Amino acid sequence: MVRDIQISQNPLVLDDGDVQNGRCKTRKAIFTDCEARLVYNYEGQNYSTDVEVMFVDFHVGNYETDLVISADHPELATMTLALDKLWNRIITLAAFIALLGGSSVVMVFLGLRIWRVRRQLRHPAKLVAVPVEITAFDRRRGTLSITYNDKIADDKTGRSAYTRMRNGQEPFVIGEANGKAVGLAVRHGDTALPVLLDDRLQRIDLTDEERAAALAPFAQQRNEGRGGSILIEEPRKTVSVRRRLLGFFAVPLLIVAGVMGFWLWYVTSSPTQFQSPGMDINNLMPAPLNRWGCDQLKKRFGDDRAPFGCVAADYTSWK
Repeated sequence: MVRDIQISQNPLVLDDGDVQNGRCKTRKAIFTDCEARLVYNYEGQNYSTDVEVMFVDFHVGNYETDLVISADHPELATMTLALDKLWNRIITLAAFIALLGGSSVVMVFLGLRIWRVRRQLRHPAKLVAVPVEITAFDRRRGTLSITYNDKIADDKTGRSAYTRMRNGQEPFVIGEANGKAVGLAVRHGDTALPVLLDDRLQRIDLTDEERAAALAPFAQQRNEGRGGSILIEEPRKTVSVRRRLLGFFAVPLLIVAGVMGFWLWYVTSSPTQFQSPGMDINNLMPAPLNRWGCDQLKKRFGDDRAPFGCVAADYTSWK
């Protein structure tokens, strides 16, 4: 991409350049990969290079492209298609970097929080019993995975936590609230997350006498039928095909409507023809819509340079 940015500073289209083995493949319906081998002669010197570009496009059909080089550095060559999609590629790359960077920051933050809690749990501290809401669980291969929220206790934090229990352990369920099981957890000193207990209190360091004394009141409640300690999976509710289809198409339709609305504003009302991402959206439009959009822009900015998506082969005048 750096090469194409350099070429875009002073592009020169070679009419006798040879674009060999050019092909484009579409992935995930919108990501397009194009590659080709470029062979050309400039000022008596022969050059050849391989190029590959990726961009987001809804185009259906073939692409037309020429060979373009940098007039300042003739060894730098690319396809005119790569320059046409330059802003598209820059935005796509920025989106990927933002997504990966954001995910990395979140993972680092969660890792630091878990590390801090585990470090605090290694040191003795006062344990405060608190109720927590069990929101989800999953049994697989002898392991019970549980997600719970700290939003019931008086000093609730509102945070969610995740734990796993093995060897037949079950969470210490002490009741029900809002249709969800309520488990018993303990807050260890100043730790941010409470620790969910198992029904035999094996997850905290107690003597046999202390454990029996702590379990006695709850054993009496269970004998009287006022408590339970095992999570029972309820039958999953099925969603109708119609609602699934509506849910599947609703978001894409909203996105398409938003993009079309922004494009109409850009071509008819934008204060400048060089508004991004308006230029990229206009360039992605099917040929009839792109031509109509460029006509609207040309009516208002015809005396100035053409924007990306409406430029001719010289990358300056209107097409």
